[in-house]
Amino acid sequence: MDVSFASAVVILVLVADPLGNIPVFVALLQNVEPARRVRVIVRECAVAFAVLVVFMLFGRDILTLLGLSDRSLNIAGGVILFLIALRMVFRDDESVFGGLPAGEPFIVPLAIPSIAGPAAIASVILLVSRAPQRMLEWSIAIALAMSVSLLVLLFAERIARLVGARGLYAFERLMGLILTAVAVEMLLRGIEAFVQQL
Repeated sequence: MDVSFASAVVILVLVADPLGNIPVFVALLQNVEPARRVRVIVRECAVAFAVLVVFMLFGRDILTLLGLSDRSLNIAGGVILFLIALRMVFRDDESVFGGLPAGEPFIVPLAIPSIAGPAAIASVILLVSRAPQRMLEWSIAIALAMSVSLLVLLFAERIARLVGARGLYAFERLMGLILTAVAVEMLLRGIEAFVQQL
């Protein structure tokens, strides 16, 4: 089954999880001067976009070099998505990014793995492996997903104040449930392809 352009954008927005990243961005940028926060958010989204484009262009070569098949990528991507979805549904209050150096965050953990994490990278490689002839579509889908992330994160503080912590967590859990269904579909496709090969 081919993935539509709209489905690709939705999947990439879900795995980038901009709403779920709001608490992380607000916490990590609270010591950064307000005038610089916009630059930091734009920079981190640009880095995440660049990382996803690199994996879109060279992901297939990396798979070939490592001797990995589409089936194994489907199953591995499904497992990673499933674990991330579970973490979204059953979020722990402990900070995931403890022990970071003080000052302005740079690339880690905002661009990677908050936006361009393992699930986003695996999703991009899967899209390209299923339909390499649609590279332009996948590029636009990544750009749109990163634009949505950028817009949400630019208004992160306002959204956090408006919706409140409970509202953010409730919405993130809903996104986690949707992502769980996407992960199970990826797993089933990988298992189906493996069984057909036997």
